[in-house]
Amino acid sequence: MIGAEGGLRGVMQGVEQVAPTDTPVLLLGETGSGKEVIARAIHARSRRAEAPFVRVNCGAIPPELADSELFGHERGSFTGATSRRQGWFERADGGTLLLDEIGELPLAVQVRLLRILQDGSFERVGGQQPLRADVRLIAATHRDLHAMVADGRFREDLWYRINVFPLRLPALRERRDDIPALAAHLARKSALRLGLAPQQPSTDELALLLDYPWPGNVRELGAVIERAAILGEGRGLAIAQALGAGGPGAPRPHAATAPAVESDSIAPLDQVVRAHIAAALRHTRGRIEGPHGAARLLALNPNTLRSRMRRLGLTARDFRD
Repeated sequence: MIGAEGGLRGVMQGVEQVAPTDTPVLLLGETGSGKEVIARAIHARSRRAEAPFVRVNCGAIPPELADSELFGHERGSFTGATSRRQGWFERADGGTLLLDEIGELPLAVQVRLLRILQDGSFERVGGQQPLRADVRLIAATHRDLHAMVADGRFREDLWYRINVFPLRLPALRERRDDIPALAAHLARKSALRLGLAPQQPSTDELALLLDYPWPGNVRELGAVIERAAILGEGRGLAIAQALGAGGPGAPRPHAATAPAVESDSIAPLDQVVRAHIAAALRHTRGRIEGPHGAARLLALNPNTLRSRMRRLGLTARDFRD
């Protein structure tokens, strides 16, 4: 697990603690932050590892079909129900069920979900026979469920049931030290999938990746690396082009607002970054952490700033009085 000793260390500690139990887990984090990867890690470390792992995207289920999808239906229970169908709980029996984007479930379905969490029993749509399913539930969401409870959009009793062991996944911008290893791993995967010679990001390309805000998190990083591999045509990774810096669809600056600059006057990127970090350290008198530290000023994780300072040959003590 990339980041297990870095930005995901706290999350992985929680995974090791909760995996051997059957306790419900709630994974919180932005879209693309790796919630399914963590859910699979919990399953792989549990006593259910040899049983099914089933993922359901609740946001992709039409509200009128949510009951049928989760709990199944009997033949003739509604128009189009030409045969009996097992729901996702039955299919996951003995294993783990990941309800991704659980906040999208209709309130009526939340009531039935609460029942199966309480006693393990349910009925198919149109059925009268109580059924049982032995399922370990993992729920995931990018929404603020606590606020949804306050607004009446999510049941409070269900919230208490699934919020037994919450794990918050950090956004990629909060674990920038993991980006080089993630980029290398994703570059190898992309090369294998595309049938290209393996390539790795250069130092300058890593600097571009480290400075990008990654609103789409690891999922977006994977897409950028694959796009860079395709654009590089097996000769390298076209990271700048993949990020939109000079790419086919990238916006071109207007001549009136972007005057020509002589190439001799453009300093190397590392030189500019070093000077910028030095200015921040001078302003904070060498302080890195805290509300008045250089990391806060530069919008960086303190560990990321220290790593970049080491690479650029900067030490905080040189800026202290």
